[in-house]
Amino acid sequence: MRKQRQYGRGAPARYRLGPVAGLFLLAVLFIVSSRYGPMANAPEGIESVPLPETPASQEEGLRVYFLDVGQGDSQLIRIPGESGYFNVLIDTGEYAYADGLTEYLRGLGVEEIDALVCSHPHTDHMGCMARIVQRFKVGSLYMPLLPEGQTPTTRAYEALLDAAEDKGLTIIRLQEDALLESPPGAQFQVMSPRADADWEGANNYSAVIRLVYGETSFLFTGDAEEESEMVILEDGYSVGADVLKCGHHGSHSSTSQAFLDAVNPRYAVVSCGKDNSYGHPHREVLRQLGDLGVSVYRTDEDGTVLARSNGETVTFETGLPSVEEKTGGADRT
Repeated sequence: MRKQRQYGRGAPARYRLGPVAGLFLLAVLFIVSSRYGPMANAPEGIESVPLPETPASQEEGLRVYFLDVGQGDSQLIRIPGESGYFNVLIDTGEYAYADGLTEYLRGLGVEEIDALVCSHPHTDHMGCMARIVQRFKVGSLYMPLLPEGQTPTTRAYEALLDAAEDKGLTIIRLQEDALLESPPGAQFQVMSPRADADWEGANNYSAVIRLVYGETSFLFTGDAEEESEMVILEDGYSVGADVLKCGHHGSHSSTSQAFLDAVNPRYAVVSCGKDNSYGHPHREVLRQLGDLGVSVYRTDEDGTVLARSNGETVTFETGLPSVEEKTGGADRT
């Protein structure tokens, strides 16, 4: 079926290496590992990544935008490099944000999305992702694969598959220890879902991804709930992070106490809509974060939130413009 043919395993073909031997093999493996992330099973995690010795990269630093897309999720990660920023976009929000997100990204100078990540195929996370594929040059597209009986039938999901096919993109399957490319100075580690996961509903199939930049770290959790969190802990991953993007918009179904204790973040970001009907973020989660002394940022109150890292410390800027919801413009895909 087309949905299965669209998926690949591991890194894109252009990054696969042919057989080599001896010291040359060791050297190549070292270079690839430092550039594109963990090569294989590494549940112990990544503690720090040496930053490249380039003054421009040191000065500009990492930028992580937690975009305000209402009751949805979208994060733009901009990793500095010698030839400019390496752009990673995790999720996009609902379809109504297609035009607004397009303008927002272009306003930040984003001309190419090097890695586009769909954490899981719910429309509040990928409703306008097909439009982004159509409008930007995309290096690689990543998404978890759900069991056949749970494969979405939404127009947004079908449109994404069609857009990827039209652009000649193979969707790279996200599962634990999958490769997610990155430039020197940064590494991504995919911790979930397991390849043999068997859950009801798509939330727990969310890709959980840890980004390490220098000595700082960020944890992106999509809508992963407590069941997924417990499996990640059981698998022995090091989930410690300076910044936690709270799962499922701050719902009490996520950010369990055991998981929160293991992450032990200094900062947490909740992506949710103002006066949303779900009551997100739930008071239980806010209480748990408060008890640990975690500084909390919320897109419903703070607008788009920008986190900056120089590789040693993380600082925040709030009140940035929200992504504008637009119902007009191009016809719905």
